[in-house]
Amino acid sequence: MQVILLEKIGKLGDLGEVVNVRNGFARNYLIPQHKAKRATPAALKDFEARRAELEKAQEERLAAAQKLAEQLKDYKLTFNQKAGVDGRLFGSVTNMDVTRGLHAAGFEAIERSQVHMDDGALKAVGEYPVKLHLHADVNTEILVIVQGEMA
Repeated sequence: MQVILLEKIGKLGDLGEVVNVRNGFARNYLIPQHKAKRATPAALKDFEARRAELEKAQEERLAAAQKLAEQLKDYKLTFNQKAGVDGRLFGSVTNMDVTRGLHAAGFEAIERSQVHMDDGALKAVGEYPVKLHLHADVNTEILVIVQGEMA
């Protein structure tokens, strides 16, 4: 299916590009999330009329993401979890836990889908770098510290 991208999407294209994507990806993700529109002649004409407005909105989102990345630079998030003698946790620290911790610290704009843990959930005591994908052009990293409590 051909769609017009209404914002920049990593590994897919930039604002205003007409790209071919699979039908399910367009119907289930891009169109409902208002990230793309089906590429019809009427939609292309409508897009060109709204292009300046969409570019301004994209620049504002980029600026907000860069500001948030600057605030998160060198940020440390600490969790206290029950752990065994060997340092393994009873449970784990997931991307949802990191999101909740960031929300509690006042970073409400971060969603669970923006938190990327390369090795999956954290299952041991220690310090771990966690990547945050804030925008197609903005990535940052925070340090998650997992401290153990004796059960």
